[in-house]
Amino acid sequence: MNVPKTGYRVFSANSSAACTELAKKITERLGVELGKSVVFQESNRETRVDVKESVRGQTIFIIQTIPRDVNTAIMELLVMAYALKTSCAKNIIGVIPYFPYSKQCKMRKRGSIVSKLLASMLAKAGITHIITMDLHQKEIQGFFSFPVDNLRASPFLIQYIQEEIPDYRNAIIVAKSPAAAKRAQSYAERLRLGLAVIHGEAQCSESDMADGRHSPPSVRNTTGHTGLELPPGKQQAPFPGIELPMMMAKEKPPITVVGDVGGRIAIIVDDIIDDVGDFVAAAELLKERGAYKIYIMATHGLLSADAPRLIEESAIDEVVVTNTVPHEVQKLQCPKIKTVDVSMILAEAIRRIHNGESMAYLFRNITTDD
Repeated sequence: MNVPKTGYRVFSANSSAACTELAKKITERLGVELGKSVVFQESNRETRVDVKESVRGQTIFIIQTIPRDVNTAIMELLVMAYALKTSCAKNIIGVIPYFPYSKQCKMRKRGSIVSKLLASMLAKAGITHIITMDLHQKEIQGFFSFPVDNLRASPFLIQYIQEEIPDYRNAIIVAKSPAAAKRAQSYAERLRLGLAVIHGEAQCSESDMADGRHSPPSVRNTTGHTGLELPPGKQQAPFPGIELPMMMAKEKPPITVVGDVGGRIAIIVDDIIDDVGDFVAAAELLKERGAYKIYIMATHGLLSADAPRLIEESAIDEVVVTNTVPHEVQKLQCPKIKTVDVSMILAEAIRRIHNGESMAYLFRNITTDD
């Protein structure tokens, strides 16, 4: 049996060549070869995985970057993990730099917590550990029944600010919403810069949209019918004499900037940049308030739909994202998009886990608020 001396193998679960670039960079840093496997889609779009070498008794790392076709990437990861599990791999560790469905981590109306469902699916497929980066909400780690290492991209983005932005000492860190203020504060304190917050209209995902549960209960005549079953479309009236207090509706304040950005370089920080409409609007507002340069710093550059065109036509000077998500096509469409490589920290995490070393070095100077 041809078993490598390292005792671990690194595989890529992507069927797209563009999505394997990060895996190649990680294996180059580790000094190992990428595991031999074939991942492809059948004519009916079913996912098929064929592992071309023995993995019996070894620790396996599956690197899965998430392209635009999110659901296909998830199936590729699940099928490969299960294939390795049934091939008697000792441990299966998923390296998922951008964890999909992370925005769906709270119950909203009659929806569901999809990120919890995905965590259960990964465990069922055989994954025993996950390495990821900048989860949308850190509490997502609680959805998993196995260890999760949530790495941070902020040291790489802060280094970019210090080395690539001229006169960054004249910059101010901006949160595009109050919800992003904690992340922005972390950057501002480390760079010894000021902080500004854009406060205004609530995001669509947070809006309190009308649905049937906001309707006032209909009063119906209960004489002659005391059963609990209600006719379709009817609601139970409150008990006589009980008047429930009504929650006051939210009033969206006019959008404004809390903090002085006049004559400054404005650096907006966030974890995900996907639909860039909010960022474009924020850049226009900051320009009106006197900022002379606008930078966007984000960990995951999804940049869906016509995001490159909107960025190119906007007041934004530069968008800096990491390579957790492939975006080479978007960079060709918009030269304002720049990339920071984070393969170094992912490779080091793999090395430390395999050798049984502490991960504390990768989280030095990182607090619970970061």
